[in-house]
Amino acid sequence: MEFLRFATAGSVDDGKSTLIGRLLYDTKSIFQDQMEAIEATSKQMGNEQVNLALLTDGLRAEREQGITIDVAYRYFATPKRKFIIADTPGHTQYTRNMITGASTADLALVLIDARHGVVEQSRRHAFLASLLRIPHLVVCINKMDLVDYDEKAFETVKEEFRNFAMKLDVTDLTFIPMSALHGDNVVDRSENMPWYQGSPLLHHLEQVHISSDRNHVDARFPVQYVIRPQTNEHHDYRGYAGTVAGGVFKPGDEVVVLPSGFTSTVASIDTFNGPVDEAFGPMSVTLRLTDDIDISRGDMICRPNNQPHAGQDLQAMVCWMSDTKPLTPRMKLAIKHTTRTARVMVTDLQYQLDVNTLHRQMAPGSLGLNEIGRVTLRSTQPLFFDEYRRNRNTGSFVLIDEASNDTVAAGMIVGSGV
Repeated sequence: MEFLRFATAGSVDDGKSTLIGRLLYDTKSIFQDQMEAIEATSKQMGNEQVNLALLTDGLRAEREQGITIDVAYRYFATPKRKFIIADTPGHTQYTRNMITGASTADLALVLIDARHGVVEQSRRHAFLASLLRIPHLVVCINKMDLVDYDEKAFETVKEEFRNFAMKLDVTDLTFIPMSALHGDNVVDRSENMPWYQGSPLLHHLEQVHISSDRNHVDARFPVQYVIRPQTNEHHDYRGYAGTVAGGVFKPGDEVVVLPSGFTSTVASIDTFNGPVDEAFGPMSVTLRLTDDIDISRGDMICRPNNQPHAGQDLQAMVCWMSDTKPLTPRMKLAIKHTTRTARVMVTDLQYQLDVNTLHRQMAPGSLGLNEIGRVTLRSTQPLFFDEYRRNRNTGSFVLIDEASNDTVAAGMIVGSGV
């Protein structure tokens, strides 16, 4: 059964947590004791009806303040598909949390309050979704019950958002009017909005086509671990374990190993459940080759006539995540890219991007917490990468402060060279 990962984003009080609670409740994905606990907590908080947001806002600080702080992951399934939800915070100061939750998403839900229309937060979340190249964007215009389910109110917000989205790189945009509190157009079609002819949210999530979003052209296999069982039964077994980061691998395929440049042929592809005839992203497999080649963690197996960029100079967009010190030129950090780790220096900070206006501030001097900018990096050893727009797996990385071992930035490669 296919997995769909989706992230929710929106301004504070737009109803993200309530929407997820409604999805879980209406798809019978919560246990009776959970429901009873939420009903009891809702009464203690003085709510007239059950507060479904409590299903996702698990931290005490979140419940007390009525806001989402950390990324909450929830899982549910229908007969057609399995889902992983990342409920990400709306506050500006939690931009890094949103980027973390949305980085692996196939689809983003941006919630907008029908009464307030497109606000600064809405634009910021739409921009971050396009920056992270999330293929599908669903704009949920929520709280329609508070504008009397008025079609004109829906069309006004839709037009306003579409005008902003035209400046972004958004390929698939869908608008759904709803009331998460009352369940209108969440799982079932709303009787209060007969003018809306589209699908309710759950039907759209079940039907959206995601298999073609992944890169099945460029074969990429970063080696994570070399398997040598050293038992009498498997004394000559040598396999390379990892997750397919792009393309398709089959037994008999000719491959090249980077950085050595040695070529070989795929002998077999093993999984936990036995051998398979082909492997594609995001499968975790073990490749066996016909030749004994010196291969270790961080090496990349790919096709001889289709290789990633190999180089030490990167152009990248980064989101700075450290609240202790800013990113500055000449800074030295560790980089983790696929399974390869190296050290890098920030050779240039070209500009800071204002997420709300898309204005570029040239040569800003530093990047602070949650700020996004374009940098040039120089690594101590070659990295094997594709541009992020072509492959999200081989085009992304994190930067780590070697002194504290904290992850201080998430990055998306936009090109090579100085």
